[in-house]
Amino acid sequence: MTSTLETRGQREADATVPELTIRVRGLWKYFGHVPALRGLDLELEKGRFLTVFGPNGAGKTTLIKVLSTQIGPSEGEVMVGGIDVVRDAHHLRRRIGVISHNTYLYPNLTGLENLRFYGRMYGVSHLDDRAARLLEEVGLLGRMDDRAGTYSRGMQQRLSIARALLHEPDIMFLDEPYTGLDQHASRMLRDVLETLHTGERTILLTTHNIDQGLEMCDEVAIQVRGRMVYREPITSIDRSAFEQTYFEHVGKDYRWDS
Repeated sequence: MTSTLETRGQREADATVPELTIRVRGLWKYFGHVPALRGLDLELEKGRFLTVFGPNGAGKTTLIKVLSTQIGPSEGEVMVGGIDVVRDAHHLRRRIGVISHNTYLYPNLTGLENLRFYGRMYGVSHLDDRAARLLEEVGLLGRMDDRAGTYSRGMQQRLSIARALLHEPDIMFLDEPYTGLDQHASRMLRDVLETLHTGERTILLTTHNIDQGLEMCDEVAIQVRGRMVYREPITSIDRSAFEQTYFEHVGKDYRWDS
């Protein structure tokens, strides 16, 4: 029979173990015979903000797509929010928001109609009120009845931000979200990230922009050829020397898009 002291000790031990939002073990993803991810391992604690840097072809977008259930893994275990991405993808999608350089909007629908479409998929209550508030926050309330196909690139990305936040997800994936944005849209995205980063949501961001990538994160990683080759907390990083650190880990695959 377990003693009271043993039970209390177990509770205290459990309390010291961090709750993981993301747990990846031995992740491989093949496209044909070509591996995009090569036995990748990754853990991310609840409420943390991780920025992943890496050259083109490192598999960053593939990683985001696997984590967000857009594509399945070839091998390995992938758990997000305690949910298996293969076995229970539908349940997981209700907890995640994705912002990408691809907006995945319906160009023939208006801004409001795009949000209504996605909101109904997620069963968002008081949908029109929620949509209107988000459209106002991203500066599109005055254009909500215009077709998304008539929006500029920056406006489309702002609409995709509103869509990603519509169902109030607790896990956010951002894949090169600054690509092609003007200054106004970039500043708005930064403001949104600052609002989201409260310790309640878990955020994983991939980007090539060194300043934006290091600005708000808790941890930094470098991914090369489908594997994580570097991981450090932001407090341990010399930001002025990080580009050189990146170069040292990436080697001949070095590409830095500022």
